Amino acid sequence: MVDRITDIWGERTPHPRGTVWPARVDLHLEEGVAEGDVERWVQSACLLCSNGCGADIAVKDGRMVGVRGRAGDTVSHGRLGPKGLYGSTPWASSPDRLTRPLIRKDGELVETDWDTAMGRIVEVSKRLLDEKGPLSHGFYTSGQLFLEEYYTLAVIGKAGLGTPHMDGNTRLCTATSAAAFKESFGADGQPGSYTDIEHCDAIFLYGHNMPETQTVLWTRILDRTRGENPPRIACVDPRRTAVAEEAIRTGGVHLAPRVGTNLALMNGLVRELFVHDWVNHAWVSEHTIGVDELRETVDPYTPEHVADICGVAADDLRAAAQVFGESSGVLSTVLQGFYQSHQATAASVAVHNLHLLRGMIGRPGAGVLQMNGQPTAQNNRECGADGDLPGFRNWDNPEHVQQLADAWNVDAMTVPHWAPPTHAMQIMSYAETGSIGFLWISATNPAVSMPESARIRRILAGDQCFTVVQDLFLTETAQLADVVLPAAGWGEKTGCFTNVNRVVHLSEQAVQPPGEARSDLDIFLMYADSMGFTDRDGAPVVKWRTAEEAFDAWAIVTAGRPVDYTGLSYEKLRGPSGIPWPANAEHPDGTDRLYTDGVFPTDTDYCETYGHDLITGGAVSEQEHRAMAPGGRAFLKGAPYTPAHETPGDDYPLLFTTGRTVYQFHTRTKTGRARSLNQAAPDAWVELSPTDAAELGINEGDWVRVESPRGAIEVRARIGRVTPGAVFAPFHYGHWDPDDLTDAEHRSANELTMTVWDPVSKQPTFKTAACRVTRLRAGEGPAPAPTNTASAPAPGTPTRAPATGGGAATSSHVLDETPHYALDPSQEI
Repeated sequence: MVDRITDIWGERTPHPRGTVWPARVDLHLEEGVAEGDVERWVQSACLLCSNGCGADIAVKDGRMVGVRGRAGDTVSHGRLGPKGLYGSTPWASSPDRLTRPLIRKDGELVETDWDTAMGRIVEVSKRLLDEKGPLSHGFYTSGQLFLEEYYTLAVIGKAGLGTPHMDGNTRLCTATSAAAFKESFGADGQPGSYTDIEHCDAIFLYGHNMPETQTVLWTRILDRTRGENPPRIACVDPRRTAVAEEAIRTGGVHLAPRVGTNLALMNGLVRELFVHDWVNHAWVSEHTIGVDELRETVDPYTPEHVADICGVAADDLRAAAQVFGESSGVLSTVLQGFYQSHQATAASVAVHNLHLLRGMIGRPGAGVLQMNGQPTAQNNRECGADGDLPGFRNWDNPEHVQQLADAWNVDAMTVPHWAPPTHAMQIMSYAETGSIGFLWISATNPAVSMPESARIRRILAGDQCFTVVQDLFLTETAQLADVVLPAAGWGEKTGCFTNVNRVVHLSEQAVQPPGEARSDLDIFLMYADSMGFTDRDGAPVVKWRTAEEAFDAWAIVTAGRPVDYTGLSYEKLRGPSGIPWPANAEHPDGTDRLYTDGVFPTDTDYCETYGHDLITGGAVSEQEHRAMAPGGRAFLKGAPYTPAHETPGDDYPLLFTTGRTVYQFHTRTKTGRARSLNQAAPDAWVELSPTDAAELGINEGDWVRVESPRGAIEVRARIGRVTPGAVFAPFHYGHWDPDDLTDAEHRSANELTMTVWDPVSKQPTFKTAACRVTRLRAGEGPAPAPTNTASAPAPGTPTRAPATGGGAATSSHVLDETPHYALDPSQEI
C-alpha cells in the first residue's frame, strides 16, 4: 500500500509532450473496510482544494468510509491528493458534529429546535429591516458551499432584501484572480486549461506553491517534467519550495523576490520582452490596446533596478525572461504569493501582459491559470454571493441590472447597484460600528482566517451586531454567535461545484446528515419562506425547492453571458466526470479553453467591469471605457511599483508572511479531524532563515515569540528555507485542537496581519507585516513542521520523523484507459 502522507504525489506516470496524461486511480478506505465491503459508490468530486478532482464516495452501513478517484475524470484522471484521500470523510462521523440549533441565552449557547432558532433570526431581521432598511443586513459566506446554495443566497440578498453587503471568504483567497481577469479581459473566467500542461514547453508559477496547494495538478506537471521533451519550470517564490527545486532540475529559474516586491519583478520581466523584441506585434496590434502606455510604464525597470528592489540577481531575471520570450508555449499559474501580497491586482495583471505581448493565450500549451484556493470559489463569484451580480454582469450597467430584475420579477431598484458591492473587510467594519446589525456567516471561520483576528473576534462577540453562524462544528467563530445552525456537509447533500478551470462536477448525496442538521440550501429556503420574500406578483422570490431546480434556474440567468451553463443539467452531469463551461447549443460538450479566436468580453455593453486604476483603485467610467473602444480587444495595463504599507524598521526588522501546508486545509475544520493528516502537521510553527536564526540565537525547535504592531504568537521555530528577512507561518491554526494542546491560545498567525487591502480586488494583504522574533526558551525537540515539504529544515537541522498514513487501506494503480475527452490538441472538449 502507498503511504501518501510521506509520498505526497504518488507513483509517477511520465509521458512526452503532446500526449495524454495516463490515468492512475487512487483509493483510500477506512481501516477494516475492504473494497468488497463497500455497498455503494456515489459520484462526487473532492472538496479539499480548488483542483476539483472527480471522486466516488464509498458508503457502508449508512456512513461514508472512503473515496476513490474517477479514472475518466476530466480534471484528475483518477488521482486524489493526501487531503482528499485521508480528509474527505473522517470529519463526517466526528462526535463533535453540530446536530441541533443553538441560541444564546443568558450569555451561553444552548440547544433548541429549528422553529425557535429561525424564529429568533427572523424576528431580528424583520425588526432591523423596519428600523434601518436592507443596509442593516450583511452576509459572509464561503468557497465551500454548492453552486445552488450560492445562487439561492444571492437571490435572497439581492432580490429579497436588496442589500449590497454580501461577500465570501473568497475575498481572502482569490478575489484578485477575478479582478485581474476583469481588468485584462473584461470578465472573470479562466482562459487556460489543465490540458495546457500536456502541450507547453515552459511553466511559470508565480507565488504558487502548487505541490502543497494543488497536489494532483503538481503530479500532472511532474509527469511532464519526468517524461520526454519536458517543459522548463520558472518559480517566483521567497521560499525554496518543491517548485523551486524542480525549476533548478529542469534548467529553469528560481526567482526569490523580497516579500512585497512582486510588481517590480513583473515590470522587469515585461520590459525584457520589449527590449529583446519577444513580442508578437501583429497579434498585439489586432487583439489588444494599451501597448505604448505599458512600454512606457515598465521602461525604468531594468534588471539592475529590479535587483536593487527585489533582491534577485539581474542575470536571473534576464534568464527567466528569456525562457518566457523564446518558448513556443508557456503556461502560467498564479496564487496567494501574488494575491495576498502588496499590489496584488497589478502584479497579477502583469502576468497577463506577458502572455498578451507574446500572443500566448487561447491555444494548446499557451494559457493562464489564475488559481483559486477553495473548491467552489468560482461558483461564489459566478452566482453573485460575493457581491458581484450573477452571470458576470456589470453592476454599473443598467441593462445588466434589468436583466436580473426581469428574471427575478422584482423592481430593478431592489437590486443593489447604486455603488460597488461591499467587500468583506468593509462588511466587518460596518458590523464593528453596528451599521450592519445582522450578519449571517456560513461555512467559514473568520475568527481564525481574517487578518488582525483579535479585532475580528471583538466584532463578532460584541452586542452591536446580531450574528448567525451555520457550520458543521462549533468553530471559533460559531462560539461567538447569537444563533448557530447545524449544516449538512459534503456527501450529505446534493449540488454542483466548479473548479479552477471552469469544470463543473455534480456531487450526489451519499448519506443522511446527523441529527437535525440541514443542507445550506434548505436553511436558506427556510429563512426566505419565514421572511415572506415575494416578487411583484406576490409569488415567492425563491421559486425552487430542490437543488436540481435551483441549478436549472441558475442556468437560465447565464444565457448569453460568458459563464453560460444553458447546455448543462443534472442529467448531463451524471455519468461523465466534469464538463467545463461555457456549455450551450454552440458548445454542447463544454469548452476546454477560452479566447481561441482572440476575442475578449471587453465590449462596453457586455463587459463585467469598466476597469480601474491599478494604483488607486479608482473606477473607469462607462463613458471613459466606451471612448477607448475596446471592441473585443484585451487591455494591456501597467502600474509602477510602490513600497508596501508596512516595511521593516528598528522595532520590527523582519517581514511576516503567511501560507499553507499540504496536510491542512483552511482552519482545519475537516483536516484537523483526520488523524493521519493532523499528525503530519499537528501544531503551528514559524520558519526563519539560518542567517536570521543565528543572529537571534534561535535553534531548531526553540519556542519563540513573533510580534507585530497588532499582536503576537508563541510557537516553535523551524530553521528553514525562507529568504533572509522573511518569517513564514501557516495560517491554519486557531485555538481549537483535537488534542487540546496547551499552547493553542497563542498560535493564530492572523493575530499579526494587517487590516489593509488591495485597491482593486479588495483582497487583504496577509504577506507584508513587519515583525520581530524573540527566543523564549529551548524546545523539547524539532518544530512540528513537516520535513518533506517547503517547510523542510535547512541542511543539517535535526528533525522529527514524518508521520504516516496509518493502517487503513490506500492504493494507487495505473490504468491503460484514458479520460473521456479528446486529446488531439487541435480539438476542444
